[in-house]
Parts: sequence; structure tokens; C-alpha cells
Amino acid sequence: MGKKVPSLSPAMADMMIARALERVDRSITAYGGRFPAPSSQGGVYPLMDNEEWTNGFWPGMLWLAWELSGEERYRAAADALMPGFADRVARRHLTDHHDLGFLYTLSTCAAWQLTGNEEARLSGLMAAELLLSRYNSVARVIQAWGDLSDPEQSGRMIIDCNLNLPLLWWAARETGDRRFAQAADAHVEQAAKLLVRPDHSTYHTYYVDTRTGLPRHGSTHQGFSDDSCWARGQAWGIYGFALAFRHTGRRDYLDLAAQLADYYLARLPDDGICCWDLIFTKDEPRDSSAAAITICGLLELASALPIVDTRRALYQAEALRMAESLDRDYLAPLEGSDGMLAHAVYHWPNKVGVDECCIWGDYFYLEALMRLRRAWQPYWA
Repeated sequence: MGKKVPSLSPAMADMMIARALERVDRSITAYGGRFPAPSSQGGVYPLMDNEEWTNGFWPGMLWLAWELSGEERYRAAADALMPGFADRVARRHLTDHHDLGFLYTLSTCAAWQLTGNEEARLSGLMAAELLLSRYNSVARVIQAWGDLSDPEQSGRMIIDCNLNLPLLWWAARETGDRRFAQAADAHVEQAAKLLVRPDHSTYHTYYVDTRTGLPRHGSTHQGFSDDSCWARGQAWGIYGFALAFRHTGRRDYLDLAAQLADYYLARLPDDGICCWDLIFTKDEPRDSSAAAITICGLLELASALPIVDTRRALYQAEALRMAESLDRDYLAPLEGSDGMLAHAVYHWPNKVGVDECCIWGDYFYLEALMRLRRAWQPYWA
């Protein structure tokens, strides 16, 4: 008989959600139909038009807020943003990268799932076609960014793409066109082989030769070094491989997600919130955004494990511990900020968004609260 899986009391979950929704309400007023930049400056997000890779996280938060509360103001705010996503993909405005999954899964695909918005569905399918165009059949990877014809840039995969793949699996189900799923299946298989090291730490980036299909080398773009383990990358790995199990049914991806989770959990400071790179366990900036992603990954992983598996209770308990720590010590102040989570790190090597709010951290924290409160159909499903 497995251990009893810990759970958050409904009353405590509701209090945490109420505190989070206060911050969403503040942001609706502050943004006025525009989008927050990827990271804040002094706790306040600069505003921008729909042109960054991160612009899907804000409508994703609005859809979550609507599901959590039933308040129509959240749906209205999210609906108002959908035509801009349709326009962006139709014009191919700043879409030459792999983050179309982050952009469209949480915006138009969520709109289709929740409201039956047909225009939103078509926008999601157009985005999936653009993402598919970045797939190289020789290297069997989706190129993250850069000129597809440049030999030095071609074949570059990064671990973040694990969360872009659900857009392709969704498009395959919606259309019956297996090309989408075949590309996603091939890419995640390469990610499992090449991005994960023997000790179950991860590379941020890996290059595959697009002429021969042979591996080239791993490196980092945002971590401490090529040989270290960037915390947010490990979080993308935990959540992404758990989602790959959901979409493919391959048990080895679930086991891999668990192995990455064990590596991550063994390298946490006392409060459960990671430093920005897992080579550090203290005295370095924390990354609350990586913690929020990891909570979602641990809960996805725990829900997929058999009830008798003792790891199920462990991952649920660690997710709860992190969520309570974020609620207690990492919420951005209501005055002087428009973010959700403080103490995140966007890009430490470039000194961008260090000890600031990061919009993906805000989104994944709200998703974590949704997962802790009730059974939920993920937008990534």
C-alpha cells in the first residue's frame, strides 16, 4: 500500500488563490490591453505590443483566473487579446522561433478549449504549421531560433522546447495530420537522448548536424557554464517529459521526468526554492519562476504515477512545500509592483531580470494553484 498523498486543504488553497487573483486584478488595470515585458524592472513590467515570445503567458493567466473564479471580467480581458494573436500569426510577425507553443497554447488554443472560439482554433493551427516548418528531418529536432539555412545555427535545440511540443500534438489531434505528432515525437526523443546527461542533469542547448544527423555538442545560453545545470532548464525538463508521457504514453519519459526531479530536489536550499543554477545551493539569486514550473511538473508527474508508487507522495509533498514557500515569502508586494512572484531570474549571464518578476513564473504559479485546488484539464494536454 502506498503512502497517503499529501494535499492542500481547500481553505488554504482558496486563500492562496485569492492572494494571487488580487495581483491579476491589479495587472488587468495596469496593462490596459497591452502585454508585460518578459521581466520586470524594479518590480514593474514595462508594457509592450504583442511581439515577444512571452506574450502568451498573460492571456494564459486570464484564462486560469476565469476558470478559478468564474468571474466574467477575466474572460472578457482574455477574449479581447485573441484578435491580436490571430493577426500576429497571419502576418508572421516575429514568429521565426520555436516559442510558438508558449505563445499559442496558452492563448488561442486555451480559448478554443474553453469557449469554442473557432477563429482562435484556426490561429493555433496556423502557429502549429509555422512551428512544424522549423523541424529538420535529418537532425530530427525543431530549431530553437536563428536562420534555418545557417550551418552554425541549424540543428540548435534547447530544453525549453519541451513545452512548445504540446502545440504540435494538439494540432495532430485537431486535424488528423500525423506530421505534427511525428515531429514532436522525434524532437522529444532527441531531447531525451541528447539534452539529458548520465547523472540526469540537463544541457540547456544541444547542436545536431543537419547534414549527417550526428550529435555535435551541448552548451548553455542562460546557465552558469556548459557543464552546470540551469535551474529553469531542469524545470522545463521535468514538466516537459511528464507531458510527453501524457501525449505519447511512453513510460520511459515518465521515468526520465522522475530522474530529473530527483536531481533537482537534491539541490534545493532549505526553503525549497532553487538558486538560478543548480550548481549552487545557497548564496546566489533564487529563481522563483523555475520553482513555479517545477511545481507544475511534479504535480503532473505525481498524477501519472501509480497510486502504490511511493514517489507519488514525495513529489506531491515537495510541490506543496514549494507552493507554500512561494505564497509565504515570494509574492510580489501589492504596492509598487504589478508582478505575481518576486525573486525570479530571467537571464543571469546577461544580467537581465535578476531578482525581478518574470511573467512565465507568474503564469506557472497560478497554474500550480489550479492543479493544487482541483482536477484540471491542462492547456498543454
